[in-house]
Amino acid sequence: MTDTQITVRPVRPDDEARWCELFRAYREFYRLEPSDAVVDRVWGWMHDPALPCGSLVAELGGQIVGIANHRDFLRPSAGTIGIWLDDLFTDPEMRGKGIGRALIEALQAKAAAEGKSLVRWITAEDNHQAQALYDTLATRTSWVTYDAVPRAN
Repeated sequence: MTDTQITVRPVRPDDEARWCELFRAYREFYRLEPSDAVVDRVWGWMHDPALPCGSLVAELGGQIVGIANHRDFLRPSAGTIGIWLDDLFTDPEMRGKGIGRALIEALQAKAAAEGKSLVRWITAEDNHQAQALYDTLATRTSWVTYDAVPRAN
């Protein structure tokens, strides 16, 4: 690759093969069970105009090297809408080239252009490499996250 310019743009239907490859790698990184059904479902969400989600892709040298899946979320306590960054992944061979930073900065610009109140995300407590980047782009919060399994009353 001779082109060192990172470009970020919304995902397109013709990006499917590479997007799916990177999303599978993201899921593997977080030790999630492999599932083509999940990958296919999420790909469909990215192109469903009825859903408030999308994906940005980062290109370097004409190749997609990173993805940022995101969605709008309501913030009742603030009376605003933010952008939630669900999944950020850079091709492991391309790390350290500013791709993650470019994707997050593009989401910040999207939030500003759309009048959103913030961009928010979480990461694994032991993902120190990512946190080193995140600490330069955002303020770490003091909130602790919980997950509850759905159950009938």
